[in-house]
Amino acid sequence: MDLSLTEDQQNIRETVLRHCSRFADEYWLERDRDSVFPHEFHQSMAEAGWLGIAMPESVGGAGLGITEAAIMMQAVAEAGGGMAAASSIHGPVFSLEPIARFGTQEQQQRMIPPVLRGEHRICFAVTEPNTGLDTTRLKTRAERRDDGYLVNGEKIWITNAHVADKMMLLARTTPLDQVKRKTDGLSLFFTDLDRSRIEHRLIPKMGRHAVGSNMLFINDLFIPEADRIGAEGDGFRIILHGLNPERILIGAEAIGLGRVAIQRAARYARERIVFDRPIGMNQGIQHPLAKCWAQVEAANLMVMKAATLFDKGKECGVEANAGKYLAAEAGFEACHTAMLTLGGMGYAQEYHVERYLREVLIPRTAPVSPHMILNFLAEKVLELPKSY
Repeated sequence: MDLSLTEDQQNIRETVLRHCSRFADEYWLERDRDSVFPHEFHQSMAEAGWLGIAMPESVGGAGLGITEAAIMMQAVAEAGGGMAAASSIHGPVFSLEPIARFGTQEQQQRMIPPVLRGEHRICFAVTEPNTGLDTTRLKTRAERRDDGYLVNGEKIWITNAHVADKMMLLARTTPLDQVKRKTDGLSLFFTDLDRSRIEHRLIPKMGRHAVGSNMLFINDLFIPEADRIGAEGDGFRIILHGLNPERILIGAEAIGLGRVAIQRAARYARERIVFDRPIGMNQGIQHPLAKCWAQVEAANLMVMKAATLFDKGKECGVEANAGKYLAAEAGFEACHTAMLTLGGMGYAQEYHVERYLREVLIPRTAPVSPHMILNFLAEKVLELPKSY
């Protein structure tokens, strides 16, 4: 059992850290203030080929695994960009997985390369206002028409929909009361985000202002049949293949945030002099930071275990969910402890840890809450009765 990074993986980490260092803290602070999407960062990552790290070489990707993608996303967050940087490129890294796995060769060649080159921006439109995680009860309907589908419905918490050209959309093609299993009858599409038929409304929120979250109102959107991924009615089964990678990447990003918060706090503790001594000499400062470091690094092992299992084609649902849970909790504690270490200055924007604390609440809450993960682990690991 070798828990260390390979030479190639270490090179990925170091190269991404260097690349991201071109975008200083002030850049991310300004994006947090003006709520403008980080176009320059997104395009730079596309031009450097990082958006396709886990995509096949046949469509312009690097042909690497989710492990390497997790290492990359961890470094992106750790470099100081946090969830704003990670979320601006998160979609292409995992959201194209259904096309790569279930799309036709024509779809793969038409849909994936423009996203990897940064020519198209995408959003993942699944969540709806009144269904939450009960995905089988989605209300958005895609009704059959000649050569395609007519779609009506609403979506919520759709990241980057305000700047996206394309969207991955899950909609019900067969009414729930007409299917044998509630997971049947949902279909997946990758299509144009036609703003003449889709209205978006930005949701004002606590953090990650540079990467907007949206409500979508879809009115008579026509989607050609050529934009359906996989067979009609198989959408739920298809998106399940992307859930574990998403949890792994979110966990990796939380680890990155926890690491940079600890680094900033430790540096401040070394330099801040009170009563003629650095505050870092005090065990009341040392112990909480040391504990956070241990928790973050332990959580990282579970995240990487899940990524390794996924890349080997093995079942990793338990590990992916546990890794996301542990990483988010450890990352939150690290960011909170960093803010406390800086005292009053931890509340000041110029030191950035308050931004980390606001942003780490995203992996702690989304795409699935810690409570639902614990429900899942209790059922799958401890064999306790399903509670939902």
